[in-house]
Order: sequence, then C-alpha cells, then structure tokens
Amino acid sequence: MNISPTEAEEALAVIQSMMKKTRRAISSSGAYAFLFIWGFVWLLGFLGSQFLSQEISGYNWIVLDSLGGILSAVIGIRMGRGVRSASLVTSGKRIGIFWFLLFLYAAATVAISWPAGGKQLAMYIILFVMVGWLAMGLLLSFYAIWPGLVITALALVSYFLLPDIFYLIMAILGGGGMIALGLYIRLRW
Repeated sequence: MNISPTEAEEALAVIQSMMKKTRRAISSSGAYAFLFIWGFVWLLGFLGSQFLSQEISGYNWIVLDSLGGILSAVIGIRMGRGVRSASLVTSGKRIGIFWFLLFLYAAATVAISWPAGGKQLAMYIILFVMVGWLAMGLLLSFYAIWPGLVITALALVSYFLLPDIFYLIMAILGGGGMIALGLYIRLRW
C-alpha cells in the first residue's frame, strides 16, 4: 500500500487534531482539580511527615486525606451532574468503585504487613495511588501515565537512596509536581 506525501500529511493532521481535542476535553472536564487537591494533600502531608513528630504527622495525614476525599467526592459528583450520557455516568461510577476497591486492597496490604514504619506505609500508599493513576491513564489518556511513572521512580529512588529526605522529596516533587501538572493541564491544554 502506497501513501502519497499529501495523504500522509492529512492523516497526521487528523491524528494531531484528535489529540488536541482529547487534551481539551480533559482540561475542560475539570479533572485538573483532582491534581490540585491531591497535590496539596501530598505537599502538606509529606512536609508534616518530614518536620513534625510522628504522632502529629499521623493526625495531619488523617485530616488532609479526609478533606481530600470529601473534596474529590464533591467535585466528582458535580462533574457527574453535567454529564448527560448514560455510558459516561456508568464509567464514572466504575472509576469510583475502582478507586474504592484499590483503597481496600491498600488497607489490606498494610494490615498484612503490619507493623510497618512510616516510610514503608508511605511507599505502600504511593505505589497503590500510582497503580490507580496508571490504570486511569491507560483508560482515559495514554499521556497521563508518564507523570505517574515519574512520581513512582522519584519515590523509589528517594526511598532507597535518600531516605533522610524522602518525605521532603515527595512533598516538593510529588505534591508540587501534581500541582504543576494540574496548572499545566488547566492553562495549556
């Protein structure tokens, strides 16, 4: 099968147009808000883990995770109300169930491996969240897997090679990275 240069250019233009439409759809959906929420949760939570006592840090995480969960649920429900397609509503429910089940599996993993240190618990949670991120990226937009892979790599490198500043790295590069990605999606897509 021979394709002329003109046909090849037209096919590439169609592909680029579809990629641009996909990015705009993701940006206009408000999905970036989840990156803001959880970026701030990670930023404040990991900073607390680095600089506060373990007990206070634990309470800090409970409050931050609770607020992040509530805000995510509210935003997800509001985004769902704007959807008119039954298949998209069903997909949204399935995504919510997926994250709930992933949370249960993470809790089961922690319970099985208890007692675990603070950094081990943080790595369990990071790895489970990144598995969820990668699954959503593969489902919704292939480009979304790259930040998840980068955060996973940063977490593993800092956990094994820089354990004294692991929490600080996760706060700045993990949480800050999510916030920066949310801003990028909102402003540039």
